[in-house]
Amino acid sequence: MAMQTQGNGSKVRLPVFDSPIVSRPEEGDVDVEAELKAWEEAERERLGIRQERRQWADGMLKPAMTKSEKARVTLLISGLTAAQDFLVEGALKGLGYNVHYFGVADGAGLQTGKEFGNRGQCNPTYFTVGSLVKHLIDLRDIHGMSSEDIVKNYVFLTAGACGPCRFGMYVTEYRKALRDAGFDGFRVMLFQQQGGLSQATGDDVGLEMNPEFFIAIIKAIVCGDVVNALSYRIRPYEVVPGSTNEAVARVKKILYEALYSRTNIFMALYRARKELAAVKVDKLRVRAKVCIIGEFWAMTTEGDGNYHLQKFLESEGAEDDIQLTTAWLLYNIWEVARDTRERRDLRSADSGQYGLDGFEGFDVSKRLATMRLAEMGLRVGFQCFALPLGLHGYTLPDMDHVAEVASGFYSNDLRGGEGHMEVGKLIVNVVGQKAHMTLSVKPFGCMPSSGVSDGVQSLITSRFPGTIFCAVETSGDGATNFYSRVQMYMFKARLAAEEEYRKTLAANGVTEEQVRDFLAKHPKYASALHKAPHRANGSTADLVYEVAPYITQTRAQRALGSLKGAVAAARKAAATVPVAARKAVESARSEEFRSQVRADAELLGELVRGRVKEHYGPLVERLATRAMFDKDPLPATSRSQPLAQA
Repeated sequence: MAMQTQGNGSKVRLPVFDSPIVSRPEEGDVDVEAELKAWEEAERERLGIRQERRQWADGMLKPAMTKSEKARVTLLISGLTAAQDFLVEGALKGLGYNVHYFGVADGAGLQTGKEFGNRGQCNPTYFTVGSLVKHLIDLRDIHGMSSEDIVKNYVFLTAGACGPCRFGMYVTEYRKALRDAGFDGFRVMLFQQQGGLSQATGDDVGLEMNPEFFIAIIKAIVCGDVVNALSYRIRPYEVVPGSTNEAVARVKKILYEALYSRTNIFMALYRARKELAAVKVDKLRVRAKVCIIGEFWAMTTEGDGNYHLQKFLESEGAEDDIQLTTAWLLYNIWEVARDTRERRDLRSADSGQYGLDGFEGFDVSKRLATMRLAEMGLRVGFQCFALPLGLHGYTLPDMDHVAEVASGFYSNDLRGGEGHMEVGKLIVNVVGQKAHMTLSVKPFGCMPSSGVSDGVQSLITSRFPGTIFCAVETSGDGATNFYSRVQMYMFKARLAAEEEYRKTLAANGVTEEQVRDFLAKHPKYASALHKAPHRANGSTADLVYEVAPYITQTRAQRALGSLKGAVAAARKAAATVPVAARKAVESARSEEFRSQVRADAELLGELVRGRVKEHYGPLVERLATRAMFDKDPLPATSRSQPLAQA
């Protein structure tokens, strides 16, 4: 058999001898492509698949909920910590919505997500998508609801995700999986898809995202943050196993009722304080403090999505230092302020995500003043929630400081995940003695976090000897390998904590028995809510530093020591006065400083006159919506449109 060729040597035809539907070579050459096409058409006809295959496309880009639906539609929520989702349910119910929190994502949700989702997704996508689909399947198959009724009477409400990873596409992934599971048309509503606060201007809007809506959510989130921070501070030292969880359950119920009934939340916090104060603790148990950082979902979820990481660390002798959602909001505000400062010298309007376009009537100084006020309000507001519940000595991170220490290793302009914060937090933990160990957790293949924890952080650990840094990945399975890696680093952290405790006792000239006797006589220092001033990595060492002078010194000696400390601090401050004064004078002479003072004064004046909402409402609405909920970059076709239409 000879291959037929053209003059240029390219292959054009191949004689086929054995096919019953083609001619013999002596009868003429055979067009293989044509014969294969004819055979394909015949097979399609025989199998009944002649219709054109259409690729599915997400057509529900702007789902809506009308006022007439409000009474019968149930909002499904999930995605934050268990305490926050539970409290958000109460807050939204208090606004008249039907709301149901269907629990933390679990392994069954992961399997459902893999069954109905696309391949190659990260496990936060599988867990969140799968948990929703599984809940709807249970409503249909166990509770007997029809798919049509579920689509008609339920809506899933969630917020955006970071853009540079696959999780940023999870809304379309939700709808694709829902269609394949038999719930085509089910509404998944994002905050930014509704145009934020501006969406509430329509007369037929069922989900009114007005200031009242956002304030209710923020109150629930901050309450959840405070409850979480206290529970992780108390639980490692509880005398009766499970007593902290029981107290936290009662606290959440008290706060839920206050948010639902819209009564004074601060009084509710104060009442709930008694539940946590009653937990008996042993503050002299040595625990390795572990700061958990990394990808937002993986480090905040409390279930199978990160193999119950927080609970596992506590079982290995750790005190968890978790990241709060409030700190993430501060980071969002910092992003807006920084981008504004970086772009203010542009010759024309910049339409980027945090650009200068679309703010007619507001100059850069007023915009920065608004961000300063927002940051101050968030910090003060957090303490107003923290102190009544008993969360003392907790300081939210200084975002400018974190950015400064990270800038030499990771650009502040790179966004995605936690950006430079993951690098900055590790450095602050080591230099500031904030924790014995820093653990970065991320989903398998998470692009923003992997580049940091597997790349940049190796440089940090080499520059700061003695750093205990553990980077782990979650994939939904493989828990044994995950736990094994964490245990290796926890062994080092426990040794460091025990060594720090021994050195602290020796340095202060006390024994553990003496400290225990003192705590027995002065129970306020042994209270579950007591927080010793920061001096060391571990909470136990901090407590020894605090009470040792009461054991080894007389009142006169302590007074003399306090006086010497005050004198030393005054001398140190005096030494810095000339430099600080020179910088203050230079700043006062700068036009930027004077502009900042004028903008702050104008903003405060508007606040006093009660005209802030009138003049600054549109600006705050747009920036708050973008900063808090719109992590996804706007589509190119939408960036030039007003936010209400985006």
